[in-house]
Amino acid sequence: MQDDGSASCACKGIRRCLKCENVKGTEQLEANEAKAVHQFRYDPETRLAVPRDADSSCFSFPGVFLQEDFISEEEEEELIRTMDRDVWNDSQSGRRKQDFGPKVNFKKQKVRLSSFSGLPAVSRSLVLRMQSDASLEDFRPVEQCNLEYLPQRGSSIDPHLDDSWLWGERLVTVNMLSDTTLTMSLEEGLKEEAGLQVEEVQVSVLLPRRSLLVLFGEARHRWKHSIRREDIQDRRVCSTFRELSEDFLSGGRHEEMGAKLLDISLSFRGTPV
Repeated sequence: MQDDGSASCACKGIRRCLKCENVKGTEQLEANEAKAVHQFRYDPETRLAVPRDADSSCFSFPGVFLQEDFISEEEEEELIRTMDRDVWNDSQSGRRKQDFGPKVNFKKQKVRLSSFSGLPAVSRSLVLRMQSDASLEDFRPVEQCNLEYLPQRGSSIDPHLDDSWLWGERLVTVNMLSDTTLTMSLEEGLKEEAGLQVEEVQVSVLLPRRSLLVLFGEARHRWKHSIRREDIQDRRVCSTFRELSEDFLSGGRHEEMGAKLLDISLSFRGTPV
């Protein structure tokens, strides 16, 4: 609690949730002011970014794999019930989280194993199901991050690229409790291809409830991804699984550490850290 008795939040810097806006206000830095943005939607059947108006043409949007109904209603209920038995910790921009992974200092590129006990037992069947798909048969996650988004908190996550020093090629997410839109954004490098004269291109990817999303290639390393506040209409929970980068796998510079992380992770005896 804050000195005035109001609930505190975990937001830092320019990040905002509905709680802290009552104290910090809603002003934004110049870098976040309105831009000229052109909107597309992702078509999973054609794997094209389709314009929302007639001012530009479709373009190929590689690096997205989407599988609907990856889990059943019953599995979703059990997963959420199991998560809610553990503590949800406040995170930035109105989110709450549960982290099953090693402690990492990405700036100093250091990993600590002290509190890491592996992925939770309930995720064993999910990982096995992921590996049954040819594109994920060698996927061995070493981190699972559960995130909760609530409209009454103004939950969101800013556009970002996930680290690639520790985390590997594929980011795998199971979307639960509500449909969600993932916004992919690119500020440079696409204007000629899409025939645009704008500062930013955004591609909306609809994530149905109980679906599986995999980001890889350009969608993983070139396009930033985010969840906008206005796209959270009901409680949304997601579990994102991350694998190791090549530096931590066989023959890499940090192979020994990578082997330890995998042994702990795939024991499926984890508790949130």
